[in-house]
Amino acid sequence: MDFLLQPWPWYVSGPLIAFVMLILVYFGKTFGMSSNLTTLCSIGGAGKYTDFFRFDWKAHRWNLIVVLGAIVGGFIAVTFLSDGSSIALNPETVSDLRELGFCEAGESLLPPEIFDWGSIFSLKGLAILIVAGFLVGFGTRYANGCTSGHAITGLSNLQLPSLIAVVGFFIGGLIMIHVLLPLIF
Repeated sequence: MDFLLQPWPWYVSGPLIAFVMLILVYFGKTFGMSSNLTTLCSIGGAGKYTDFFRFDWKAHRWNLIVVLGAIVGGFIAVTFLSDGSSIALNPETVSDLRELGFCEAGESLLPPEIFDWGSIFSLKGLAILIVAGFLVGFGTRYANGCTSGHAITGLSNLQLPSLIAVVGFFIGGLIMIHVLLPLIF
């Protein structure tokens, strides 16, 4: 039972992801989490205001099951399959994060300097959430998909736009970490 409390190695989790992708390709489906937000907006009636949300959302119900599975799977993993150990970060990363003001670097999954309620409802916290939310939403719509959709589905289907999007995601992440994050904190 101890093997369940450890992260699964790549040679187990990788083939499982590949198997899921084969099933999706077989049934003519694509995977992506951002499409679920589009489906939820369509269910909520956003199609009354813009054509983008006017589609048969019932044809996308299966993807909402993926979201439910991710939530339930995450709960099971944290509640029953976690040993409670801290995150294994490189000591240099912990040092760099502490220099930026993240006191609990490596001790918690969500740094309280960003995700604590007091931080969220500060002017700086609200500005970060609003700007980040806009950039993620704009980028996802502009790229016609999110990181999971492009990196998992798009690359496995050998789509050049997905390769370009994934390279762009990584470049944007590097710019964020090495240029913008030190300016923000």
